[in-house]
Amino acid sequence: MIFGEYHQQTDEKGRVRIPARLKPAFGDTVTITKGTDGCLFLFGADQWNGDLAQKLAKVPMSDINIQRSIRTFFSSANILEEDNQGRSLLPRALREYASIKKDIVFIGVGNRAELWAKEVYESYMKGEKAKVTPDFDRLFAELEKYGI
Repeated sequence: MIFGEYHQQTDEKGRVRIPARLKPAFGDTVTITKGTDGCLFLFGADQWNGDLAQKLAKVPMSDINIQRSIRTFFSSANILEEDNQGRSLLPRALREYASIKKDIVFIGVGNRAELWAKEVYESYMKGEKAKVTPDFDRLFAELEKYGI
């Protein structure tokens, strides 16, 4: 179970450190991808290759709307690789999507963690809708009919 809230900063190159309390839940591999509401999703190998992969494999290729959301989800996915100082580079495209500049917040949400720009997270928690591409959120929500 992944839970908690962890405030950090990226460095000048866009590198982050996964909070020590979250690392055991992820194992050796952390996959990061676009999330909803302007955040990024982080999955451990068990979740990414297990339950999530099995459910997505059941989605019919003929469901064009769902395939679009799956393409967006997987094409934005990256494996975070730690350097010898425990830092991982966030890909520029994901930093831009999530409006990450310096201050960030990791939150645990059960089967995954989310990474937010601090300002976006605070706005979201106040009930304000994040300024993101609403099309991705709408498409991603359609995965629910497949139990995802």
